[in-house]
Amino acid sequence: MKSILIIGLGRFGTHLCMNLSKLDNEIMIVDECEERLEDLLPYVTSAKIGDCTNIKVLESLGVSNFDLCIVCIGNNFQNSLEVTSLLKDLGAKHIVSKANRDIHAKFLLRNGADEVIFPDRDIAEKLAVSLSADEVFDYINLADGYSIYEIAPLAEWIGKSARSLNFRTKYNLSIIG
Repeated sequence: MKSILIIGLGRFGTHLCMNLSKLDNEIMIVDECEERLEDLLPYVTSAKIGDCTNIKVLESLGVSNFDLCIVCIGNNFQNSLEVTSLLKDLGAKHIVSKANRDIHAKFLLRNGADEVIFPDRDIAEKLAVSLSADEVFDYINLADGYSIYEIAPLAEWIGKSARSLNFRTKYNLSIIG
């Protein structure tokens, strides 16, 4: 179980909050919109209305006490950058910031983000792969040239050992599970 601060409760922040809650994490949420907070109260340990570009608001949260701070501000890059930078200045242990463009990621990483995510791009890539190939059930891109695919076995593989199929030599693939 981790203690997690989520800043920004648009669609992504809201879904992230609900899913992290299902995994029994302690979650604090912050947004300027009271209505967004109210809908998530059953899922969180605490909630606060506030503008996190204001350092006083962030100071009041005790950001250094959280295992993870996630900046889910997607529509206003300047605010996302400011909040990310302020979190780092206040001693946040690990900051994950949402970005929409590569240039945004570059600035976020230079100004305090430990990790940058591209939710729309990442899910679109994953969906494109799974929809394009009927035999691919799931897909994770690890790095350039390295991915994990969950696939259905070909008929000629069934009943044979992985060693006898000689995957590494024949297909330049490794079986991991």
